[in-house]
Amino acid sequence: MATATAAARRAEAKVEYDAFVAACPSQKLLGRISDKWVALIIVALTDGSLRYSELSRRIPSASQKMLTQSLRSLERDGLVTRTVTADVPVRVDYALTELGTSLRHLMVRIKAWAEEHMDEVERAREAHAESA
Repeated sequence: MATATAAARRAEAKVEYDAFVAACPSQKLLGRISDKWVALIIVALTDGSLRYSELSRRIPSASQKMLTQSLRSLERDGLVTRTVTADVPVRVDYALTELGTSLRHLMVRIKAWAEEHMDEVERAREAHAESA
């Protein structure tokens, strides 16, 4: 029995992770990173670590519950680290991991695209509402 080369194993793994297949775990990951709070958290952490309160001020539309849940999921997925410093009061900082940093550039571009094309999207929405 021949052993597979590293390239063959990588090619095989790519076939296994097909987000168009309902049972594929990458589909869940796509759902996670396409969440608006997750995207905004990743962009907010672009310039370095932030405390929870700083993140909350950066993303005021996120409720405390949603911000906490999103941070926990990002930490669980290895995209964000949570560092607790035993000060008085306790200090908690969040930062992107190397994996999170690899996603950062894409999220920054998506945010910029949304901001740049919002007028066009609004016009399309208005046109659609008028034709409905």
